[in-house]
Amino acid sequence: MSDPEPVVVSPCIAICRVDSAKRWCEGCLRTLDEIAAWGSLSNAGKRAVLLDVEQRRLPQNASGVSD
Repeated sequence: MSDPEPVVVSPCIAICRVDSAKRWCEGCLRTLDEIAAWGSLSNAGKRAVLLDVEQRRLPQNASGVSD
């Protein structure tokens, strides 16, 4: 019997303020939609959100300017 897939942990760091210009949380860098959906996402969906969060951490996105 194989082990179940490990749960993907929320990136929340309890700094819950939404940057109105960037439109994501200043703490975890998730959008409000991503935060609201987190509990119902599959592990694959959560990993996709985490990849988006990592992209938001990149220097070119620090200003909140989008493509």
